Amino acid sequence: MAKKRPQTKAKQPQIRDGADGNFPVVGAREPCPCGSGRRYKACHGRAAAHAVTELVQRPFEGLPGEADWIALRELVPAATVELKLKESLPEGVPSVTLATVLPMAWPALRRDDGSVLLGLQNDTASGDISRDLADTLQRALTATPGSPVPGRRAPADGPRLQELLDPEGTFEPVVHAGFEFWVPDAEHSTPDVAASLERANAAAIPTVKLSGVDAAYWCETPDKNHLRWVMPYPEEQLLDALARLHAAGRSSLGEGTRLVGSFRAHGLTVPVWDLPSGVTADDVEKPAAEFAERLATALATDAPLTADERRARGGLTNRQVTLS
Repeated sequence: MAKKRPQTKAKQPQIRDGADGNFPVVGAREPCPCGSGRRYKACHGRAAAHAVTELVQRPFEGLPGEADWIALRELVPAATVELKLKESLPEGVPSVTLATVLPMAWPALRRDDGSVLLGLQNDTASGDISRDLADTLQRALTATPGSPVPGRRAPADGPRLQELLDPEGTFEPVVHAGFEFWVPDAEHSTPDVAASLERANAAAIPTVKLSGVDAAYWCETPDKNHLRWVMPYPEEQLLDALARLHAAGRSSLGEGTRLVGSFRAHGLTVPVWDLPSGVTADDVEKPAAEFAERLATALATDAPLTADERRARGGLTNRQVTLS
């Protein structure tokens, strides 16, 4: 039997960082700071808890380049994208750039020149990555130049990226071989920064974005290369289409390549191909474009799956890995 906790005298609420945008967070069983007389968990804490636990399945839906947002969040080591806001940039902020990773895993950084770097591959406090990133971006726009922006729990009623970014803006990732974009002049950086860059660059997997199809990324690993392709189709429809092609022997990207499974990430599916180690990104440009045409035809087919296609679909489903 578990030991009973010792009884203690009631304490004053211990105020911590705000979670719901209106009241500070206190213990769940402590009086709510609003003065209602009810416990926090039964009053304003209810909305805060809901904001923390509610998971938005497709946080980047509605943004230009949703599939590339997912790729940069989950698959690409080093990349940047210039972001365009709905409103004009504040005075003293020349640009806003999304980056896969920032030094020390900072959520954001306001550089000495006033420009903003927003980190994408960070843990977030709520179930809505878009809201957390929007909160970080807003704070970065007013941060002191030359300072990082710390993480925090975003207000439950705060804006999302979809409300801050220009819906007509382009989303064009630039994939980098390393993380020299962290500092304007890497050659003259301090020893600590130089050492950090060296460690990060050593861990980065060489990655290239294909130019002929959307959101497809080639990467090189010691044993074999891969193509990971984020596709903006409903999962069930896509798996049916992939199964049709796989059963027909038309799912590869050329000799020695193989469709081996897929990832699930932020509401979209990411098919993955194994490639021989000698196959480069340039080598798969044409095969990927040809596969896109075959896939479009398969997606348009609504006939029931055959027995072979059902078996192929089962195999693909069994080899799915959920990233988020």
